[in-house]
Order: sequence, then structure tokens, then C-alpha cells
Amino acid sequence: MSEEFDQPRPTLNVQENAMKEAIDAIAQFVGELQAGWDQHNADITDRRLAADVAWGSPFGATVHGYDQLHSIHVKLKKQGKGGPSARFEVERILVPAPGVAVAHVKRLALGPNGQPVEVTSATSDIFSEMALYVLVRRHGTWWVAAGQNTPIRRGGAG
Repeated sequence: MSEEFDQPRPTLNVQENAMKEAIDAIAQFVGELQAGWDQHNADITDRRLAADVAWGSPFGATVHGYDQLHSIHVKLKKQGKGGPSARFEVERILVPAPGVAVAHVKRLALGPNGQPVEVTSATSDIFSEMALYVLVRRHGTWWVAAGQNTPIRRGGAG
């Protein structure tokens, strides 16, 4: 075993002003995700995607760059994939370094009564999902550098 692993496992989350700034940035980003979903508008949803964003789809595909991902999101919005309404919730934020934030964000598909639809193992047009986003601050603006979304299914991971 190498010497680098002889030390205690670190905690990466910073505990300073960087944390508050990242939390505020994630809150703003999630607000934009919500507005984009509510308005069925991929331009709003994708506002913070970096030009060279790296994305993992829930089906194992990788998408490289804003143009490719945005065109997919435009198509999905027109098709109404995921359901007509949803609520976004921040599950956890990790700030491993100033100007870098990693966030788990849940999108809960909502039924006509405004309540989350039941999670099933079936694949359908209405589903909830968990996304992992990596945001990086450049010149005072926070950008999504990477994302990965996964449908939430009954039984989950454990």
C-alpha cells in the first residue's frame, strides 16, 4: 500500500465563506431548473451549462458539450418527458474546494394533486430522478461542469 493512503481519510467539505457562496449558487441553479421545468423551457434549464459540459444520461450514454445536451433537452421538453410538473429539492451539497460545488438534486414528478407520484420499477413517461451536479465558479459565475441523472426506482440502491 502506498504512503499516501497511510493517512486518515479526509473530510473534503470546506467550512468557510466558500460554503455559503456555493450553497447560494446551488439554490439559484435549482431555482432555474424549477423555472425551466415549469415553463417547459430548455433555455432556462440549461442556462448554467458550461460549453464543455460532461453529462451522463440515465441510460448509460455520455453527452459532451452544451450544444449536444441542449438539443436533447429541447426535444425532451417538447415531448413532456418526466411528467407535466415536478418539484426540485437539494439533497446534499459538498464543497471540496472554494469555487467547486457537488450537489445531489432530486426532481420529484408530481401528480395532478401536486403530490409526488409513486415510485415504481416500471419505465414510463412520468418519473422522478436524482441528479449529481458539479458546478465550478469562473469569473464570478457558477457553471455546471458535469451532471449525471438517474431515475428513482422502487428498491433504490439499498
